[in-house]
Amino acid sequence: MRRTLIAANWKMNGLRDDAIALAAAVAGHAGGAAAPDCDIVVCPPAPLLVPVGEALGAGPVALGGQDCHAEASGAFTGDTAAPLLADLGCRFVIVGHSERRQGHGESDATVRAKAQAAQAAGLTPIVCLGETEAERAAGEALAVIERQVAGSVPERGDALVLAYEPVWAIGTGKVATPEDVAEAHGHIRARLGVLFGPEAAARIRLLYGGSVKPDNAAGLLALADVDGALVGGASLKAEEFRAICRASP
Repeated sequence: MRRTLIAANWKMNGLRDDAIALAAAVAGHAGGAAAPDCDIVVCPPAPLLVPVGEALGAGPVALGGQDCHAEASGAFTGDTAAPLLADLGCRFVIVGHSERRQGHGESDATVRAKAQAAQAAGLTPIVCLGETEAERAAGEALAVIERQVAGSVPERGDALVLAYEPVWAIGTGKVATPEDVAEAHGHIRARLGVLFGPEAAARIRLLYGGSVKPDNAAGLLALADVDGALVGGASLKAEEFRAICRASP
């Protein structure tokens, strides 16, 4: 049985005091008898990892990074190494988000190298993939997903999460239909079965991301092969994020 995972991607948002307050609120919601029945990870901007980690404390909410470099160290100004993320208390790291693929020109090979670096450092990579609106309109969505799985997924499947985020649904208010999400996640699971075998593929959690909000979370999380959500804008509001977490089946 795959346990639901709800991941908060704060992107490039928040100053120190606001981030501490938000992290403390998330940690508070995740504790006690009324805690949601799911795993939770918060991924703040890199400069806020330490104060956010301190605000989360030793409770059930995990800390995650938003990106890492493929090398463990070196002359890479402005980048963050996976071992450093682990040293700061991170357990997860997002790699291959569409904003990295499009805005920074990251290829499938780059994403795969980052995912493998994350695993080598003891982190679980959350590998993002998804098609653009033009690719879906052209009937290429599943082909794009298949290519990204083949090129972006690391060699090891034992510490791995995938997030399907159709690019056209990220931050737009548009949400893929339940049929589209179920089809994409089923296709991803099948491709993972080819790579790792059916039993290993069945253990990998698949998240959906793209304008996930309290009013659509329950329906999305109830779909077959949807094991959680990668939440953007709604994760910046404690009550909205709490509602999404509590929508876990």
